[in-house]
Amino acid sequence: MDAAEPAAGAPAPAAPSPTCYRHADRESYIRCSRCDRSVCPDCRRDAAVGYQCVECVKSGHQSVRQARTAFGGRITSRPYATLVLIALNIAAYVVEVVRPETVQQFGMLGAAMLPDNPNSDPYDMPMLFHQAGVAHGEWYRLLTGTFLHLSPNSDTFLGPMAVVHIVFNMYWLWSLGRVVEDRLGVLRFLGLYLLSALGGSTLVYLIAPQTLTVGASGAIFGLAGGYWILSRRQGYDPLGGNQMMVTLLVWMVVSGTFASWQGHLGGMLTGIAAGAAIAHAPREQRGLVQAVLLSAVLLLLATLIYAATGHLAGS
Repeated sequence: MDAAEPAAGAPAPAAPSPTCYRHADRESYIRCSRCDRSVCPDCRRDAAVGYQCVECVKSGHQSVRQARTAFGGRITSRPYATLVLIALNIAAYVVEVVRPETVQQFGMLGAAMLPDNPNSDPYDMPMLFHQAGVAHGEWYRLLTGTFLHLSPNSDTFLGPMAVVHIVFNMYWLWSLGRVVEDRLGVLRFLGLYLLSALGGSTLVYLIAPQTLTVGASGAIFGLAGGYWILSRRQGYDPLGGNQMMVTLLVWMVVSGTFASWQGHLGGMLTGIAAGAAIAHAPREQRGLVQAVLLSAVLLLLATLIYAATGHLAGS
């Protein structure tokens, strides 16, 4: 038996009222502006245009990309890495004051004979010595020396310069470090700083392996070299009206009269290389390219250190 057809002119059956996609018992004529599903007052959220459902709001938050610096780093509100580095340098200096032998035990030294007792009187006999330095397995000196500074307990003519040494270095680390960190983000900034520190120690190791050196100057000069490259990459002269950089250049010359010029030069050259690796990486896969290029700089330094170690250990 065929179904009866509605009589001509009879009203069509009413369509069911739309209901909330999450609450079928709630009638709703408001739709999500993103997915077009009906939403009740409990399931809708204000949006730039109309309303969105809770799922679209949640997925939107997950898809929002965090703001990045011009060179791919994450933007931070404070120079946390710079502050941590300054704190580590100051803490190391306090340890030096309490334990003066810290400089001899952890300062940058390529290869030398050191007394077994660093606090012994040089006129005590017999004096016992041991081989010390990077060439004899003390690899940590390549970086620990960059967190130490001239000891105020030194009985040499450099003793009075001890406070000046760390005060100026920390001033420049703060003035320059926070600017570079703001441009690079924490990870890239630390990569530039630590590579520059290692680069300064490497040149000391190659040219003056028997000289005990300390100080963050090599790393700071590396930041200056990196800052120069970053500034040029962004299209402006780092010296143009920049009193900070002019003053830093003067400090470079002055500090070179009583500090290790090898550490300064090695740090700056490494900072320039690392800065170029960061600044000139293509936007596509920028993070990967920067990591590969910075690893190449590290590999070059490691190769130089390995070659110098073979020469010094065998001599």
